Amino acid sequence: MLDKLTLPAVQDEEHQALAAACEPGVGLATIVGIEGSFSRRLGSQLAVRPDGSTVGSLSDGCLEAQIASDIASARDARVIRYGHGSSTIDFRLPCGGGLDILLQPHPDRLACRQAVRKLNARKKASLDLPFPSPLFARTYLPSLRLVAFGEGAELEMFATVARAMGLEIDTRSKQDLSLGRAARQCEIDAWTAVVLLFHDHEWEIPLLEQALASEAFYIGAQGGEKAVIARSLALTAAGIPEETSARITSPLGIIPACKSPRALALSAISEVVANYENLLVTS
Repeated sequence: MLDKLTLPAVQDEEHQALAAACEPGVGLATIVGIEGSFSRRLGSQLAVRPDGSTVGSLSDGCLEAQIASDIASARDARVIRYGHGSSTIDFRLPCGGGLDILLQPHPDRLACRQAVRKLNARKKASLDLPFPSPLFARTYLPSLRLVAFGEGAELEMFATVARAMGLEIDTRSKQDLSLGRAARQCEIDAWTAVVLLFHDHEWEIPLLEQALASEAFYIGAQGGEKAVIARSLALTAAGIPEETSARITSPLGIIPACKSPRALALSAISEVVANYENLLVTS
């Protein structure tokens, strides 16, 4: 009997669809072609349980219901066109575009489980897609993780907004840190964003050195022009090359000169998510 595999609740819907496809009787649908505009990317997936319920999301519900019906009647893997150019004249997508979707009533359970295990271990994973899919494999990245160092209302609001979005976050305030030292037991990988939210910038340098020594895809620090100059000089004095410290985004966020903790949190998280989405597009 297969041991049950689960993913943390913070994982995105596409990871959840992959995890569901590990179970017997669950079908898997993958977008392998897009004509025109659509609200999901190439490779987006939906799992269909034996009772017709779905895991994941591809549209507003109408497409999911049609896919569930088509997977239930399919014996082998096949690609069906939905929307523009479809032979099913009574089904159209609201966006007016067309989708080619690979339907797998019996996906490779072992391959799905291997991919899930890699994601649980914070490793990049892939799933080979069968003929007649024009997309040969689906690549998965570990979910976005946030590490936030800081103090006061800015750190608290940043954590609140991140958790409301279902993001995984590790917060460290001054009480959790030692001045002049790197953070202990802090995991920073290539799918982690590091954000510093200090007013007292003397806490920053060892934490920035720690972040810069990692593979973090984003490093951002709060502060105005004076803070940016002082930080740059301090990093140079610590022996950090200018091209390395250039990885730091400061001021951080998409909104210039935020005047409230909430605006700063929304601004910074939006920028982080945009950078993570770029990783997904280029993977």
